[in-house]
This record gives sequence, structure tokens and C-alpha cells, in this order.
Amino acid sequence: MNSVTQQRVVPPIIIIGAGGHAKVLLSLLRALKMPVKGVCDPALRDRKGEMWREIPILGGDEALQGISPADVLLVNGVGQLAGSSRRRALYELLVVQGFTFPSLVHPAAWVDESVCLEDGVQVMAGAIIQADVRIGRNTIINTGAAVDHDCIIGRHTHVAPSAVLCGGVVTGEASFIAAGATVIQGIMIGESAIVGAGVTVVKDVPAGQVVLGAAARIKESKHNVQSKKS
Repeated sequence: MNSVTQQRVVPPIIIIGAGGHAKVLLSLLRALKMPVKGVCDPALRDRKGEMWREIPILGGDEALQGISPADVLLVNGVGQLAGSSRRRALYELLVVQGFTFPSLVHPAAWVDESVCLEDGVQVMAGAIIQADVRIGRNTIINTGAAVDHDCIIGRHTHVAPSAVLCGGVVTGEASFIAAGATVIQGIMIGESAIVGAGVTVVKDVPAGQVVLGAAARIKESKHNVQSKKS
């Protein structure tokens, strides 16, 4: 685990991406008083040398080719949308190239000292993570989300703003728990499953399924439907 705190001296940080999620992360980094070297984003390639929110634009993703992984840390500023694999793919590509993604915890979040955060985890302002929780790499625990005791959160998961995971919940890799959703204690959410906004989940959700509406009905994802037809 590469957890970043205010007390630790760390290399300069480069933010990957310049969308809405990156804006929130920049605020988090500033709250931690972390040194930010600049931002890389394909949409900003033509603005290299200019400034984005008062930090230097380094160019597109190709700007990292001239930077040694030993000299910087990376922060994944690509937001996690339901069903999208872009954030995960970018993270895995850069890890293979030798770059490191530290875990980040906003100073306004509560994280119990027994919590295990793997590399690249991002815990936003107002989030609460209770005792003996394990959170897999490149996962977002977003603004005001609550993860109670003994939960196990798989890699590349997004727990969206104000979502609540009660004690002992297990989420599979690349799952998505949308804003305001509640998952009651002991539930298992399968790999790549999606829990819709405001849903209360009272039974296990199979891998690849989408749970929608107040009645928490299960809808098969397009991927699973196509697999059955083939």
C-alpha cells in the first residue's frame, strides 16, 4: 500500500485526465498540500505549456514517455462511469510501464486505522470507512459514501457519492454502486455488476447484472445477453 499523508515527503504528482473527477482530485491534493507537477490529457495536447486550474499542462498521454516512473507518482483522474473500462485500462497500462499510483485520503474523510487501502484507492471528502475494510486497487470511494465494518471491495470499483455499504458486503472487481444506493449487510455484488442510483439491495447480485429501481429488479447487461446469443 502506498498511502499518501501530509507528513510523508513524496515525489511530484501528475494527474491523468482533466475532467470533473480530476478537478475533485486536484482539490484533494491541495488539501493534502501535495506537490502537483502537472496534468496530462489528450484533450489538452494542443495546450501544452499552458495552465489548467493553475497547474502546468504537460500534454497528452504521450508526455509520460519522457518521464521516469521513479521521479513521479500518478493520480488517475479519469472518472469511473457505469460499464466503462477506460479508467481501468489506463491504470493497468501505466502500472505495466512502471508507474506508481498512491492511495489518497481526503483530510475530511474518516478511515479507521485497521482499513487496508491498496494502490490507487481514492477516498473523497466526507467518506466513512469503518474497521477491517479492505479496498482493492484503483477504487473510488466517492464523496460522502459510507463503507461499514468488514466489507471487501474489489479492484476498480466505484462507490459513488452517498452510497452506503453495510457491514460485511463484498463487491466483485469492476463493480459500480451508484449514488445514493444502499447495500444491506452480508450481500455479495458480483464482478462488473451495476447497482443503480437510490436502489436498496437486499439479495446477492450476480456478476455482470444491472439492478435498477426501488424494487431492485435485476436487468441483464448487454454483454451477458450477447454472450447467451452467441
